[in-house]
Amino acid sequence: MPDLLIAGRLERPLILGSTSRYRRELLSRLQLPFETVSPEVDETPHSGETPYELSLRLAVAKAQAVAQLHPGAIVIGSDQVPELDGQPLSKPGTHERATEQLRQMSGRQMNFHTGVCVSCAETGFIESSVVTVQVRFRELNDLEIERYLRAEQPYDCAGSAKSEGLGIALLDAIVSDDPTALIGLPLIRTCQLLRAAGVVLP
Repeated sequence: MPDLLIAGRLERPLILGSTSRYRRELLSRLQLPFETVSPEVDETPHSGETPYELSLRLAVAKAQAVAQLHPGAIVIGSDQVPELDGQPLSKPGTHERATEQLRQMSGRQMNFHTGVCVSCAETGFIESSVVTVQVRFRELNDLEIERYLRAEQPYDCAGSAKSEGLGIALLDAIVSDDPTALIGLPLIRTCQLLRAAGVVLP
């Protein structure tokens, strides 16, 4: 496949199939021009589907949904699913649900699975991967949880905490070979997939 970066411009448009501000900020670090498109994908887990499988399926589904609408573009799809006791955790949405999630995670180790897919309908290119990050939470009391949630209000974050912000104070350890995966987009793996699609990166 020929190089797709010519004179500082992409020959094919690059699209992030997500409206997440966290993924948009992460992708902008690569200094490539891109636009964002909201993928219309049902995120309901399938019966018997593991959190790992769910993250991969949704990443692929999001990339393909947007690629069908923009066949000449290279599309990135991604999805993150936290796993606790083998079950997926959703974004809390409210203070009450975030409080309950952090109580459940207190003193526990859990996995955050972040799926990423790069697709181009016109060329038939599609490759995907999952990056799993192990996170161990400190023992948290209700006062610590309340102070944190009032300070950062991470209600749109899977797992009810922002590791890139004050949420790092809730943790004992993070184990990962692709550190931005926990924020929402594994940039090391994303770069590998973009190169495979023909995009030239520094």
